[in-house]
Amino acid sequence: AVVLKQLPSGLLLVTGPYKINGVPLRRVDQAYVIATSTSVELPALPDTLTDALFKRKAKPTKNEKEMFVENTAEEPKISAEKIALQKEVDALVVPAVKSVDMLQSYLRSVFTLRKGQYPHEMKF
Repeated sequence: AVVLKQLPSGLLLVTGPYKINGVPLRRVDQAYVIATSTSVELPALPDTLTDALFKRKAKPTKNEKEMFVENTAEEPKISAEKIALQKEVDALVVPAVKSVDMLQSYLRSVFTLRKGQYPHEMKF
């Protein structure tokens, strides 16, 4: 994934980009990121990429009678706003990724660690 920026909450905003490896816009804690020496020059990103974009709606509280009733609520769907924003960010990031040699195939590959491999000892 490509780190786009650090949000005010301290989390990192990352994307695949979605067109390349299917990773959507996500917030990720810095502890779960392995930095590499590869850097990509990105154009200016939209100002709408903030923590407020990822805030979930509050669930309604249930009373005692509703607590044991089977849940019939629909699964949450991705809003059209987020889909449009993902396409906009992909349009900015994909050309930058393609400009770096072998980066597109690197982002498509699956990353795994095996026994005896430690990420802090690796050079990417």
